[in-house]
Amino acid sequence: MKIQWLGHSAFLLETKEGVRIVMDPYESGSYGGALGYKPIELAADIVTVSHDQHEDHNHTSAVKGDPVITKGPGLDTVKGVEMKRVHTFHDDSGGKERGENYVFCLKTDGMLICHMGDLGHVLTDSQVEEIGQPDVMLIPVGGTFTVGPQEASQVTDQLKPRIVIPMHYKTPQCGFPIEEVDSFLKGKSKVKKVGDSTVEIQQESLPDPTEIVVLEPAL
Repeated sequence: MKIQWLGHSAFLLETKEGVRIVMDPYESGSYGGALGYKPIELAADIVTVSHDQHEDHNHTSAVKGDPVITKGPGLDTVKGVEMKRVHTFHDDSGGKERGENYVFCLKTDGMLICHMGDLGHVLTDSQVEEIGQPDVMLIPVGGTFTVGPQEASQVTDQLKPRIVIPMHYKTPQCGFPIEEVDSFLKGKSKVKKVGDSTVEIQQESLPDPTEIVVLEPAL
């Protein structure tokens, strides 16, 4: 499994079988130019959308080819990839501020990869049970609009993933009033800064205990 961080909450996953999945594609230049990552100009087989309310997560028209677009509740298999969407919220007040969010749980290459979308709260016991233990968790850490460093750390403790890849934090390309990744990394011992946008992960070499893998945005 190859995982590339495109920027913000957008990722490109490529399975061993060559299935390409773009998750939460953003609209470049949205929010008055605050989202300054370059346009996504990739082809994919599948596009996932954690929530439809905001253009930094649902710009599916940017993805080339003829992808299957998946969103909302449900459990299905698309092009050999098992998908479960777990209902959560974009805030800690039951969606009253920013609406719903779906955690995308993908089973492929013998691993469970969970994209937490714009998760805005610590998980309930039932959500923890429904999600399971991810091999790889992609989680927002910037706060303000999502969980911040402290809550993201709590979610990590709840789910106990083997690998955590932080996303949705402040970078030179993102002008949102959110925190940088170092706020999440502070005090954590098992951190790997790859120095690249892509990491290749295999089931047989997953770390234990949890390792945080920091990627550079591709765009």
